[in-house]
Amino acid sequence: MGAMMDGLHLAGGFADPATDAATAFRAVLQAMARPGQIESVRGAAPPAPCSHAAGAALLTLVDSTTPLYLAGAHDCDTLRDWVRFHTGAPLVGRSEAAFALGTWDALVPLTGYPVGTPEYPDRSATLIVDLPALSGTGARLTGPGIRDAAALSLPDPAAFAANAARFPLGLDFILCAGDRLAALPRTIRVEVA
Repeated sequence: MGAMMDGLHLAGGFADPATDAATAFRAVLQAMARPGQIESVRGAAPPAPCSHAAGAALLTLVDSTTPLYLAGAHDCDTLRDWVRFHTGAPLVGRSEAAFALGTWDALVPLTGYPVGTPEYPDRSATLIVDLPALSGTGARLTGPGIRDAAALSLPDPAAFAANAARFPLGLDFILCAGDRLAALPRTIRVEVA
């Protein structure tokens, strides 16, 4: 078991790094520019419990200068090793994180993450939330990048609405399920149905 476990962190990165990274970056960028729009992303195969979409987001957005917090079951040896090997990201606590990865239940409460300051609102964390499913139904979203309104299944719409009310401070979110992702920047108003 030791020899097999030692090599698990080497696998699961982008098979074609240049093309897969560019494709994943475009998907993440499209999701951030069009909040509530669900994008498919392929190319990464991180170890469980990390979804393919969350793995692609990590490989695209995180590097050796990006503090990362792993929450709950995502804070396991196999995923820590995979992150270190493929991104070099320093693993930190929630109060130091530029990015955080976990399930919704593991990431909440949303207190304790950097939310920026009035002078530097961009110094906030982005939470990559692994969900069991993601669909274009549920909470009503309005704001920049959305024509009229969009809908997105959110684990706790009230928490997202409270986060948006803090703008320009607050957290940004990338919601992932399988090979699909959507983004919810803090600029988006969330109406609880």
